[in-house]
Amino acid sequence: MIDAARNPREVRRAVAVLLALVFSKYVYLASITSYFMFFLITKFGIDEQSAQLHLFAFLGAVAAGTFAGGPVGDRFGRKYVIWGSILGVLPFTLALPYASLFWTTVLSVIIGVVLASAFSAILVYAQELLPGRVGLVAGLVFGFAFGTAGLAAAALGVLADYAGIVTVYRVVAFMPVLGLLAWLLPPERKRA
Repeated sequence: MIDAARNPREVRRAVAVLLALVFSKYVYLASITSYFMFFLITKFGIDEQSAQLHLFAFLGAVAAGTFAGGPVGDRFGRKYVIWGSILGVLPFTLALPYASLFWTTVLSVIIGVVLASAFSAILVYAQELLPGRVGLVAGLVFGFAFGTAGLAAAALGVLADYAGIVTVYRVVAFMPVLGLLAWLLPPERKRA
């Protein structure tokens, strides 16, 4: 639970931090959902059907992580889930562009579960910052997430055309560094 009696400046800063975290999360997710198959085909020479199975494994992990994030956030605190989810995938995203096919699959599943667990925590955290504004918060977070993903897919496509698909994953691997911003989020009150 977050203290709703915060000053407006502190709330604006916290919402800006949450949107920066959504940005980092959805740029990375856009790279996988849009270009992971091409990365696998280019780097490992696998066929399209095999690449689709690897993407399916990632997307299944994202679904599992989305469900897991809520209960974990309720138990340990949303701020810790946000922090751990976004910053916690950094070692895995940094390793992914250099891994073998087997380890690429393992890493992508870990990234999917961990990174996806942040979304529900971010949404509820923002709703607690702005109590009574559920629609505004949902529209802001979902709209920003989907808009970011769309723009990121286009920008990463340009980067892939210019520098190659493997370079895309070497660049987006650093997006989780923005998870450090979670340190700026106000503390939650203890639950009764």
